[in-house]
Amino acid sequence: MEYFIYFLITLILSVLFSMAGAGAGVAVIPVLHMMGVEFNLAKTVGLFGGFVTTFTSTLLNLKRKVLDIKFALPLAVTLPIFSPIGAQLSKYINESLVKALFAVFLIFSASMMMFFKKKSKARFQKWWILAVLGIFVGTAAGLLGVGGGNMLLPLLVLLGFEPKKVAVAVSFVVPFSTIASFLSYASFVKIDYPLLFSVALGALIGAYIGNHMLHVKLSQEQIKKIIALILYALAIKLFISLL
Repeated sequence: MEYFIYFLITLILSVLFSMAGAGAGVAVIPVLHMMGVEFNLAKTVGLFGGFVTTFTSTLLNLKRKVLDIKFALPLAVTLPIFSPIGAQLSKYINESLVKALFAVFLIFSASMMMFFKKKSKARFQKWWILAVLGIFVGTAAGLLGVGGGNMLLPLLVLLGFEPKKVAVAVSFVVPFSTIASFLSYASFVKIDYPLLFSVALGALIGAYIGNHMLHVKLSQEQIKKIIALILYALAIKLFISLL
């Protein structure tokens, strides 16, 4: 029954987030932790669930040939290298500090959902900028146990990169950084395999349902605002737990 509840919660969150075109890991991790799952374990299973749901989009982008390989390459190299480094760093950083950083990330993600408009503010379209961002975002994402797409996409758009190209590139590279982080965490976290399976299955089914719920009366913008409120609430709850 306990694992069914984990499955159900992941399913519901994945449906909601998929309807907004986002990954649910950012919400699944704190919810699992608040339900009693050890923080690093919650990050590990959340990463695996994220990989399961995003890998298909990578295959589809390759099949449709909509991916600009040259554009995505600096990210495809740096993210999978530095996200496992960030994961390993989590062993040496105080867990309360990591939780506080995760709460800040929740607020950032919520604010991007609520207020971000896909309009560039600058024009810094150089390959080395992508590499530097890949290093920074990969390390931070690995430390927090998230895919990094929620950080990477708005930053790239704000720097002046074309939004559609960015969205395709991010959806391509995130599964690689996610699985790299997962394997890094799996090297020092004791895996609860029934929990891993429950979360992965819920994420997979939820993402499929969410992507096909086109008849829902709520607009994507309304859904994003609902998600933002959920993330703000989770951030407040996480901050309170640290007091």
